[in-house]
Amino acid sequence: MKLKQRIPWRRILSVFLVLVLFVPLLGETLTPLPASAVTQQAIDNLKKNAESLNKQKKELANQLSAIRSDKSKALEQKALLEQQINVIETEIDNINEQISTYDNLIEEKEAELADAEEKEAEQYELFCQRIRYMEEQGEVSYWSILFSSNDFSDLLDNFMMAEEIIEFDNRIMEALIALQEQITADKAALEQARSEQEQARQEQQAKKDELKAQQAEVDVLVSEIRSKESELEKAHQSLRAAAAAVDAEIKKMEQQLAPQISNVVSESGFRWPLPSGYNTLSSLFGGRIHPVTGRPNNHTGIDIPAPGGTSIYAAKSGVVTTSKYNSSYGNYVVISHSDGTSTLYAHMSRRNATVGQTVKQGAVIGYVGTTGSSTGNHLHLEIRVNGARKDPVNFFSGMTLYASSGGVKKRL
Repeated sequence: MKLKQRIPWRRILSVFLVLVLFVPLLGETLTPLPASAVTQQAIDNLKKNAESLNKQKKELANQLSAIRSDKSKALEQKALLEQQINVIETEIDNINEQISTYDNLIEEKEAELADAEEKEAEQYELFCQRIRYMEEQGEVSYWSILFSSNDFSDLLDNFMMAEEIIEFDNRIMEALIALQEQITADKAALEQARSEQEQARQEQQAKKDELKAQQAEVDVLVSEIRSKESELEKAHQSLRAAAAAVDAEIKKMEQQLAPQISNVVSESGFRWPLPSGYNTLSSLFGGRIHPVTGRPNNHTGIDIPAPGGTSIYAAKSGVVTTSKYNSSYGNYVVISHSDGTSTLYAHMSRRNATVGQTVKQGAVIGYVGTTGSSTGNHLHLEIRVNGARKDPVNFFSGMTLYASSGGVKKRL
């Protein structure tokens, strides 16, 4: 008789055992979802870098403000403005990288949200299975299980079974609640990432406008410098000093990087440093009238006009021994080659090479600009052989080159 009375509870126990089979799925839903921590950390690092750049720009602005009213310091003003332009361009690069990283973060957040919603659907289906199974077996309350006990030992067994079923039901509900909270958090994080990305886009446009204004101010200063005798004399002296400083810098860095330079195989010839079609020179090597000072001077290279932003290529494989800005050469890069030659590329709008970097012939090392002692977008190219400047034209004998002067173009 006692055995027959316990048969229904075996059925309940079988229900419980079947439900226990669902526990692994329940455990999966409680596994922590990825928090996109790596991508967010990259964005945070970029923002810290942006703060540093902004501080640097403010320091330059303070220096510029101190001399802006002094008309005799137009050259210094131009140099400071161009340094600010360099910082602004770096800020724009930083923002571009932020926007790209936000793209990745948004993609990750969308994937996390989809995963959480899928797991919520699975968990809800588990809950529905639980209810359907109990209905099929006949709905039995926890109290009825306990009151059906025949003795104290039976009561303890039934109590433990009821307790397990209650705990399982609670875990299902807790998992559902946790997943819903996760979905809400993922949606909020996704919207925040999209909002911050849009802010970055707006900041990017503001930086571009600021850059344009700075460049216009530089153009005004160039006109002022050309109209003043005292500024012309300063510019003339600055050019001589810069040429001497560059020679000393190249010699020093070639000594420091000699082992690395000797390990890079240099090609026998030089590649033209600009894209096809830009082969007309506005200024040749040797004596000329300087475009800024208006005075005779010795031109240490050749000038090749090209639109601002045009890519500049390494003429030969080697090691970058200089990548910096000064008031005469503007943004310039020097590459030293293992055959004893070196190439210098000046007046860049932006540099794309760092000191110690090994570059292959044809690599983009910067972009055409008009920084430093310059009145228009062009590449100033110098070639040295064992430290001595040589006419670059002589190294491109197999190429058709033209020279333009006074509106007249002739083949070299």
